[in-house]
Amino acid sequence: MTASGILRSGKGRLALGVTVLAALTVVPAHAADGAGPSPQGQKPTVVLVHGAFADGSSWNAVVQRLQARGYHVVAPPNTLRGIPQDSTYLNSLLKTIKGPVVLVGHSYGGEVISQAADGLDNVKALVYINAIMPDKGESFSSLSAKFPAVPLTKALQGVPFRNGDGTTGTDLYIQPGKLRAVFAQDLSQQQTAIMAATQRPIAQSAFNDKLTAAAWRDKPVYALVGSQDRAINPSLEKFEARRAHARKTVVIDSSHVSMISHPQQVTDLIVTAAHDAAQPHGSPTPSPRLH
Repeated sequence: MTASGILRSGKGRLALGVTVLAALTVVPAHAADGAGPSPQGQKPTVVLVHGAFADGSSWNAVVQRLQARGYHVVAPPNTLRGIPQDSTYLNSLLKTIKGPVVLVGHSYGGEVISQAADGLDNVKALVYINAIMPDKGESFSSLSAKFPAVPLTKALQGVPFRNGDGTTGTDLYIQPGKLRAVFAQDLSQQQTAIMAATQRPIAQSAFNDKLTAAAWRDKPVYALVGSQDRAINPSLEKFEARRAHARKTVVIDSSHVSMISHPQQVTDLIVTAAHDAAQPHGSPTPSPRLH
């Protein structure tokens, strides 16, 4: 091949490479990762939203089990800055997912999914795991005040922070020495020591944010209650499930972090929601009586 031929060939390869790179960069990373199965009778994508003092890794054991059963799973970051920001971010992510979605929220994540799923037809079911489920106009603070305070409230530590724009606020952490007792008493000391060191704080202001929408009023709801929950009153969790007319409510002997200590039971409830969502008329699985 002549020098000019080599040059022309090289330019062709270069042009092809640039074209491929351009095609890759126009697709948002989370859209590619979140692209689930098509809606034609296939399994929905399961989106898992963590709560305060945690991150997406808190779902690891559940993710493993769901993937083993053939589900596409996304466990996005929840920034824990407050309902307006967190729900808007999640809403934008959900809009990039192709096909039906089963949306799962733990703890504060329950508030976030309630607002983020409003008006999204692709979200076919909401699953609440040891979660907060305020109604429109309610906040975590106003709802939880209707029930006796839990041990977690006396174990929080405020740490001031400053944003890049100069605004300030207060982050809430769980005091490391108290985390196991008030948050995860059914896990080992070794596990909770790691959780205490890696916890993600939540902005204190988030507890007073009022929901502007409550998708659980219009979508099928499934709930899991931890009877030994010391971060959210189990009686509150049961009240929320009844108020939302949950299709299935499971009560288990668990701490607040049931997705870590009882991942199989959490997975089973999510799979029930996914199975019901795939039925022609969304036929519900009967719910056991609450105690």
